[in-house]
Amino acid sequence: MHTYHNARAQPSPQFIAAMSGRFCSRFSTAAAVCAHHGKDESSLPPVPPDAVLFAQTTAEVAEAVKLCGSHRVPVIPYGTGTSLEGHLLAIHGGLSIDLSGMNKVLAVRPEDLDATVEAGVTRKQLNAALHGTGLFFPIDPGADASLGGMAATRASGTNAVRYGTMRDNVLGMTVVMADGAIIKTGGRARKSAAGYDLTRLIIGSEGTLGVITELTVRLYPIPEAISCAVCAFPMIIDAVNAVIQTIQLGVPMARIELLDALAIKAINRHSKTELREAPTLFFEFHGSPAGVKEQAEAVQTIVREHGGMDFEWASRPEDRSRLWQARHDVYYACLGLKPGARALTTDVCVPISRLAECIVESAADVAASGMLAPLVGHVGDGNFHLAILVDTADSADVARAEALAGRLVERALRMEGTCTGEHGIGIGKQKYLVEEHGPDALLVMRAVKHALDPDNLMNPGKILPPR
Repeated sequence: MHTYHNARAQPSPQFIAAMSGRFCSRFSTAAAVCAHHGKDESSLPPVPPDAVLFAQTTAEVAEAVKLCGSHRVPVIPYGTGTSLEGHLLAIHGGLSIDLSGMNKVLAVRPEDLDATVEAGVTRKQLNAALHGTGLFFPIDPGADASLGGMAATRASGTNAVRYGTMRDNVLGMTVVMADGAIIKTGGRARKSAAGYDLTRLIIGSEGTLGVITELTVRLYPIPEAISCAVCAFPMIIDAVNAVIQTIQLGVPMARIELLDALAIKAINRHSKTELREAPTLFFEFHGSPAGVKEQAEAVQTIVREHGGMDFEWASRPEDRSRLWQARHDVYYACLGLKPGARALTTDVCVPISRLAECIVESAADVAASGMLAPLVGHVGDGNFHLAILVDTADSADVARAEALAGRLVERALRMEGTCTGEHGIGIGKQKYLVEEHGPDALLVMRAVKHALDPDNLMNPGKILPPR
C-alpha cells in the first residue's frame, strides 16, 4: 500500500475559533464533510482534511489563506473531486477550500472569443451558458471537472488533438498566493511579451503555488458540420498504425480515441452498446460539410489499408452524444470488470512515431502480468491510459499493479515521452520527476516553490518528491 511521507499536526483551537467566527456555517470540521473532501478517483487511500471552507469570493479565499498562514495550517484547493493522482488528499492535514460555490460565468465576449469564469464553473456549465452564442469551450477531460481544477492539473482530453490543452486555452487568471496576495496573471490580449509568464507557471502547479479563483479562457465557433465514426480492427497494432498515418498525412481530426477489446467489452456492458469487441477507433470530424466529407473519405481510405472493419457513422447529434458518453463513462465501465476494485490509472504520452511500439510493448506486458488493465487513449496526440484494476486490500495485487505502472512509465521515458500527459503528478508520480527532468531541473522547481510558498503550506506533499 502507498505510504505517505508527512508530519501531520492538528490545527490549533485558536484557528478553528477564528475560522468559525468569520465564516460561520460555511466552515465545517464535521467528519462526514471532511471525509468527502479527502478522496478522489485515484486508487490511493483517502486522507481527509481537518476542516473545510465553502468559499464564495476571491476575497474570502485570500482571507482564509492569510489565516492559514498565520496559524501554519496547510491549504488544499478542492474543485469537484475528480482528480486521479491524489491531488486533494490532505496528507499533512489542513484546510480544504471548496471552490464549487464560486460558479458564476462572469462574462462572455463572443466578439473576442473568450469568457471569464469563477474557478468552480464546470466545463458543462460553461457550454450551457454559451448556448445560443455559436461558441463552445472544447477542453473535455471526460469528467465534468471544474475549470479551476482543470487548469491546476493542466488537463486536456478527447479534443486535444485539434484544440490543445488547458495550457493553450487559458489567457489569464486570478490567483490567491501563499501570503494571501491576490494577483492577476496574463490578460485578454492574444499575445504578450510582458515579463515572466505567470499564467503558464500556475497552470499545472496543482495548488502548490496558489489557489486559482477566476479564469479567462478561449472559446471557439461551433463547427458548421460534425460527424463521427467507429471502426474496429483485427489487431491493436493495425488501429495504432491507422492513427499514425492519419496524423502524419495532416488530416485535421477533432478527436481520435482508441479502446482495446477489453475496454469495448466494458462499455458494452455498462452503456448497453453493441460494438464489436475488438480494438476500436472513435473518430470525430469538425469543419464545413465539404471539409468533413473530405476528411472522412481520407480516413476511410487509411482505415481500409490497415484492415479496418465496420466503419459506422453517427451523424445525428443524439447518436454522437450517446457514443461519446459511452467513451466518457469508460472509467466507471472498467471498474465493473472487477467489482470492488479501484483503478490505478496511467497516462503516459510519447511522440507519435513511437506510439505503436509503446502500445504493443505495453499490451504484451499487461498480458504477461495477469492484471486486468483495459487500454484507452487520446492517441491522436500520443497519449494513452491503462486502467489497472486493483484490489487495494490485497498488498500483493497493489504491488503487481504498481510494478506494471512503473514499467509503463519507464518505457515511455525511454521513448522520449512523459510519465503524465494530462493527469498531473500529485502523489502518485513524484518518483518519476527526476528521471524525466533531471536533478537540476528539480532544483529549479524546488526554488520556485520555496520562493512563492516558503512555509510549504500550499497543498504540501504534491508534485515535488520528498527529499
